[in-house]
Amino acid sequence: MTDNNKSTSGQVEIDESLYSRQLYVLGVDAMKKMSASNVLIIGLRGLGCEIAKNVILAGVKSVTLYDPTPVELRDLSSQFFLHEEDVGKRRDEVTSPRLAELNQYVPTSVFGGELAPADLKAFSCVVVTEMPLQQQLEFSEFAHANGIYYISTELRGLFGYAFNDFGENFVVVDPTGEEPLSGMVASIEKSAEGVVTCLDETRHGLEDGQFVTFTEIQGMDQLNGCEPRQVKILGPYTFSIGDTTAFGDYVRGGLFQQVKQPVTLNFTSFKDALENPEFLISDFAKFDRPAQYHVGFQALHAFAAANNGKLPRPGNDSDAAEVLRLANDINDKWSQKTELDAELLKKLAYQAQGDLSPMVAVFGGLVAQEVLKACTGKFSPIKNFMYFDSLESLPVGFEPSEEDLAPIGSRYDGQIAVFGRKFHEKITNFREFLVGSGAIGCEMLKNWAMMGLATGPQGVIHITDMDTIEKSNLNRQFLFRPGDVGKLKSETASAAVVAMNPHLKGKIETHQDRVGNETEAVYNDAFFDGIDGVTNALDNVEARQYMDRRCVFYRKPLLESGTLGTKGNTQVVVPFLTESYSASRDPPEKSIPMCTLKNFPNAIEHTIQWARDLFAGLFAQPAENVNAFLSTPNYVETALSQTNETSQIETLTSIRDFLVDDKPLTFDDCVAWGRRRFEEHYNNAIQQLLFNFPKDAVTSSGQLFWSPPKRAPGAIAFDPANDLHVDFVTAAANLHAFNYGLKGSRDRDHIKTVATAVNIPPFTPKSGVKIQVNENDDSGSGDADASQLDGLINSMPDPSSFAGVRLSPADFEKDDDSNFHIDFITAASNLRATNYGITPADRFRTKQIAGKIIPAIATTTALVTGLVCLELYKLIGSTSGDKKRSIEDYKNGFVNLALPFFGFSEPIAPEKRKYNDTEFSDWDMFDFDHDITLQELVDYFRKEHNLGVNMISSGVSMLYSPFLNCKKAAERMPMKMSEIVTTITKKEIPPHVKWIVLVVCCDDDDDEDVDVPEVRIKIRD
Repeated sequence: MTDNNKSTSGQVEIDESLYSRQLYVLGVDAMKKMSASNVLIIGLRGLGCEIAKNVILAGVKSVTLYDPTPVELRDLSSQFFLHEEDVGKRRDEVTSPRLAELNQYVPTSVFGGELAPADLKAFSCVVVTEMPLQQQLEFSEFAHANGIYYISTELRGLFGYAFNDFGENFVVVDPTGEEPLSGMVASIEKSAEGVVTCLDETRHGLEDGQFVTFTEIQGMDQLNGCEPRQVKILGPYTFSIGDTTAFGDYVRGGLFQQVKQPVTLNFTSFKDALENPEFLISDFAKFDRPAQYHVGFQALHAFAAANNGKLPRPGNDSDAAEVLRLANDINDKWSQKTELDAELLKKLAYQAQGDLSPMVAVFGGLVAQEVLKACTGKFSPIKNFMYFDSLESLPVGFEPSEEDLAPIGSRYDGQIAVFGRKFHEKITNFREFLVGSGAIGCEMLKNWAMMGLATGPQGVIHITDMDTIEKSNLNRQFLFRPGDVGKLKSETASAAVVAMNPHLKGKIETHQDRVGNETEAVYNDAFFDGIDGVTNALDNVEARQYMDRRCVFYRKPLLESGTLGTKGNTQVVVPFLTESYSASRDPPEKSIPMCTLKNFPNAIEHTIQWARDLFAGLFAQPAENVNAFLSTPNYVETALSQTNETSQIETLTSIRDFLVDDKPLTFDDCVAWGRRRFEEHYNNAIQQLLFNFPKDAVTSSGQLFWSPPKRAPGAIAFDPANDLHVDFVTAAANLHAFNYGLKGSRDRDHIKTVATAVNIPPFTPKSGVKIQVNENDDSGSGDADASQLDGLINSMPDPSSFAGVRLSPADFEKDDDSNFHIDFITAASNLRATNYGITPADRFRTKQIAGKIIPAIATTTALVTGLVCLELYKLIGSTSGDKKRSIEDYKNGFVNLALPFFGFSEPIAPEKRKYNDTEFSDWDMFDFDHDITLQELVDYFRKEHNLGVNMISSGVSMLYSPFLNCKKAAERMPMKMSEIVTTITKKEIPPHVKWIVLVVCCDDDDDEDVDVPEVRIKIRD
């Protein structure tokens, strides 16, 4: 990594500020390979444009477009870079300059003239989205013979497929993209099996056939750095590595490290694959469908070939019958003849002219990722066909008619060909709230614009996002351009999609509010009454759970999704039909024990977290404490009342030091300060630790104290010739200077000279110092000396003598590479890793862990939002007369494009509870349409449900319980519930609140506690 924030290799430069999150998905090596790959995309309707968009954002070397077809109005159903005034112009010439705006590093051009198979030689990868089958066979055969990666993909309404041919001997360098597994060894048998047992019953996570190597083993030294050995799994904590009888006896210690092995794949040509296909199953509930679609798509091509390139007419029975006849002919000649489903193929024929933006997003993300796999060898490609459908998205009770499906000369004709005009009208009058307009939000808005969502008289889209656009957003949030950096996301995204579909003008309302309790006056009862559903595009669980609670309260459907690198998930929440988002949660992240962080790290993650805490403890918290001390009257007395004595001493000492002892006058003083911090943390602290626990110390059981997972450290002597040592002092000095408003310096030679001249007194370990050894041991938090605290208080400077003085705390910012934040944490972490013999991490890896950066890539985002919009179709068409959509029609999804893996399941039904013989879930409430008295509420439960009320609460306030004295209870009984709430809370109910929510606890005739739904009381209209 270079100082100009770019990764380099020869002539290749990678702009980290643009590709920051994608780099954590693909890695630098894959990015370099990709930036040397030329891609040709044939066909520029929605699917071709979506693929081009995603590979351009990803950063291939160049993209060439070929589609001389004149633009038709119906192309605007899914092609988001076309406008009505483009009708009649060449698709590729119109689209190319607009795609080129996405990434300044990727030249985008149009292939002029007539494209012939021989022209493919100029490209690394060719993607075909629209081409007659016979012509595809010619192009694909040429590509296969000349080592050109060939991808074919097609969409027909709610049906689609993707095909890969990456040639013979295609090497996948990393099949999964997951971090290699590692762990500590407890023992290794000297036997023919060579059984390895992991330390403290820690699961190894390995699978049969994977490979490992070893380091730091004592006794069986031959395994250290050995050639990777294949493992056989014996259990979650044990595995075998083969014969170890020729090795020495295992004594102790050791680490195993997974070694990923390249995988070589052989692909068949498109022609051979048509006869002998392999299918990647996209939905295991539809296991028998890929073979049907394999025949069906060929039948559509045969129909088009016999009808001057025209596909079956929407809803036309004679055309559908002809497709079925052709399918039977193809199937009869196929060596893998399958049993055809006439009704399924009829639907395929009906939708052959369909063009849906959500399906474009799904396949555009999927196929673009396959392009990246072809260019880089990173992740496992599809081999060779994948078929997918979303027939469940059709409206409930849908009975297609040729009249309803017929084109009307509209930009939405591609959607009307699938759903019909009547359902399209429902789409245009839907009212949706989008929470967040970042990566997922941008993709969602693009899809909605193409669908015509909310473009009707009653339609509206609300968007809220308080963030502004940063450069790193441009790699995934494709509605934004470099000139938009610094602007509000919600407003910019809204303007961008209105330009895509002018029918949205005046139909989008933008907000810049964080959703939460503080904005409930904005997103109030009237607001939720005016929407039909909510779509989350959020990046944190807390906000997701809040919106989920609001949706449950107002009984609105919620569409939820998220991405993590190549992984994505979707969830649909339907009132009364499914559980809510908050009903199930991921397990909490495993925290690092404090004793491990402070004294016994054994992994680089431990040293990075320690360095992150050190950063806050040196450059943020002390400056904040000083400012509070100087600006808060009686600060010392306040501080003494809030913390224990040890914390009080640490806080007051840091304030005194920063104002008196450590206050620098020049940058050289800051260098000296940094040099003393080096000595304190990497020499003195380690010497003290080894004084308490010498390397040969044993426990009460006779075991060596420094046994795994503990690693015996070693002190470090400062060496000005060691770059890492100078890195630490340079970063520490500049950050200390920042705290005091002094000018910093990057002159390493000068810094070395000053640091070397600093007088460092020899360190003598102290007796009686307590060090915490394990998580349950409190020996390291001994009582502070009260006399020491008294002396410290008396030595505190007078705040009045520092009038006007304020320090500048260093608020951690991972994305500014000029501020020394990541420089300091990298150096501090790697020095501590050196202390403990842990393999250090580079700046790139350190930045990811310290900054808690979530890996992200545009391909996954596109696919996930497509899946969400397919669920949105289901919500809009969820009822028809007395018919309602069943839970089986909805799909929660999990995808991992690296493998690739698709998993779909029906949502979980809400948990049911009971009172008496009545079942209820979190969606149920007792609703009262007017403000009632406490007596009326108590009587209601007794008379209507034969339940006694034993407690009523609102938030944290108890309004009624048997523990109240009789007088208070009697006084409250005739009072309105809203009056009781204001009396108890001593707060007026805000004017925007129409309902109060009460939690009521009841008991039955047997005095058993009974759960009942919440009570909702309307207090104003």
